[in-house]
Amino acid sequence: MKSITKDAISLLQHMIRIPSLSKQESEVADKMEGLFHSKNWNPQRIQNNIWVTSKHWKDDKPTCLLNSHIDTVKPADSYTYDPYGGVIEAGKLIGLGSNDAGASVVSLIAAFNELREKDLPFNIVLLISAEEEISGQNGVELALKQIPDIDFGIIGEPTNKSLCIAEKGLMVLDGKAFGKSGHAARSNGINAIDKAIADIQLIQTFNFDRTSALLGKTKATVTQIDAGTQHNVIPDQCHYVVDVRTNELYKNQEVVDILNGLIEGELIPRSIRLNSSKMDLNHPVAIAAQSLGMSTIGSPTLSDQALMQFPTVKMGPGDSKRSHTADEFIYLEEINDGIQAYIDLLNNIRID
Repeated sequence: MKSITKDAISLLQHMIRIPSLSKQESEVADKMEGLFHSKNWNPQRIQNNIWVTSKHWKDDKPTCLLNSHIDTVKPADSYTYDPYGGVIEAGKLIGLGSNDAGASVVSLIAAFNELREKDLPFNIVLLISAEEEISGQNGVELALKQIPDIDFGIIGEPTNKSLCIAEKGLMVLDGKAFGKSGHAARSNGINAIDKAIADIQLIQTFNFDRTSALLGKTKATVTQIDAGTQHNVIPDQCHYVVDVRTNELYKNQEVVDILNGLIEGELIPRSIRLNSSKMDLNHPVAIAAQSLGMSTIGSPTLSDQALMQFPTVKMGPGDSKRSHTADEFIYLEEINDGIQAYIDLLNNIRID
């Protein structure tokens, strides 16, 4: 196995052994900053986001962002291994954040290390960021205000090295249905639960007719419901939560307006900022990937792509199905292949 792969695996073991839940990434960020200083990369930092730039920087070149995140979700209760152990067993590195997205982090660092001094037709900013798992405002969203202007980006997430050129957006809607309180033994009330059921049926059966070739249909799913104060009182309000996954053919605000037009109650979005994204197949990154025989896919899951206003793709070692699972792992060979895939892709991007 190549020395750069061995170094990447060792770094990932160290990362796994440092708890780094969202908003608690400072110790891992310190390690990243120290590593980049040791390589004389002149790292910059804002909160728990660290970035470095390629050596041959020229203002007249476009700039490519390489980005992945150091935060993790909480470990599942059903772990049989120590989630912070970083154990290597049967060709796998096991631990929280190994697949999502530690393997992408260390692979991007290794690729940047190989290409930092090469005079590519674009500048590179390597950004290791925080708060991705909660779409926090002190992660990529904060860092993008500080780093140089970006023209396109490659976001490190587990995609089995396929090039994810589109991903669904996300909204969480708080729904309310209104009735009139009364005694459960009488018929003088209007049950808000009945109102909510009618609205929920309209939401969940509505056909969003713009279907994406990569992402399929926009989907709205009611995932929580709450009503009532006690058994003998007809509730005058019923609250529910709707998880909405939008394709690139709808803006989030448009979906809010459509759904509110269907129902008697109301839906209030917690945020509309996490829209769907898609890169055109004629973009230099997509062209480079196709020339290398990489498959192009769409993703139903959200990443920090949603916070970026420039063309992006999602790509990295590992399998998204392992993310957030007990005994999360990455194959060592996947890290080796991931590093090479990033290097090959970056070396093959042609800028007109």
